[in-house]
Amino acid sequence: MREDIAFKTEDGVTLRGWHFVPEGRSQRFPTIVMAHGFSGVKEMYLDDFAKCFADAGLAAIVFDNRNFGASDDQPRQEINPHQQISDYRDAITFAETLPQTDSARIGVWGSSFSGGHVLVVGATDRRVKCVVSQVPSISGYANSRRMTRPDLAARMNSMLDADRRNRYQGKPSAMLPVISENPAGPAALPQHETWVWFTETSKSRAPAWKNEITLRSVEMVRAYEPGNYIPQISPTPLLMIVALEDHVAFADEALAAYERALEPKKLVMLKGGHFDAYGKHLRTAAEAGRDWFIQHLCQS
Repeated sequence: MREDIAFKTEDGVTLRGWHFVPEGRSQRFPTIVMAHGFSGVKEMYLDDFAKCFADAGLAAIVFDNRNFGASDDQPRQEINPHQQISDYRDAITFAETLPQTDSARIGVWGSSFSGGHVLVVGATDRRVKCVVSQVPSISGYANSRRMTRPDLAARMNSMLDADRRNRYQGKPSAMLPVISENPAGPAALPQHETWVWFTETSKSRAPAWKNEITLRSVEMVRAYEPGNYIPQISPTPLLMIVALEDHVAFADEALAAYERALEPKKLVMLKGGHFDAYGKHLRTAAEAGRDWFIQHLCQS
């Protein structure tokens, strides 16, 4: 059963999404809080993951990040990772107010950019009793350097410098495409696979998705290091799902971060690229998360 929801953040912004509750039951459920990654909106397969969890007796709160999709706030299309982390924590607080939520059994799930968010939330919010981090972004600085061709780095740096000067004068941040059919961009995610996935998925599932973010988003992402928090997640159980051919949220960085995590932890490796976690390996990824949540939220 899925219902539309809306809730206020601590600073008064309305976030909107869905509440999934297992069918035909009247009780308090373990509840999973979920949001999408870099510029993504909830229609981009998050419902499939939440349905898998609900079929197993887990409720789920799925919401759009502020400035994106159905959620409010300005400037539109701006990614502030630290604000998104705070919003995850407000979503947990909202979940605690619902009669269907067992507040002692709350988990967080994130994928790609939000896969990094849940590492921070799991380390800093002890209301969280279980973490699933899928194809996570570990280091904003490292990702930015590896995604940008060396011969194009100076152009991007010049754009960021000019945008900061303009913002200092009171002008709004310029906009940057998320993806580009031309690998030379400019774009935040210039890989061919990102062009294919976002283009196809927005057409088939999420027509409200927009191919743009603010340039200020790139600045904030470069300074974001969620992997630094991973040793502090313990003793909260951590599942990391890594796509071994991931060249968007790089697999080697995720595997190295997993080695820094303390027990209890588990690693699931997918034979494919970043977006296969939402495609041909979606069922494998969703069931791995489901089983981890059941083990640590329902059987402990």
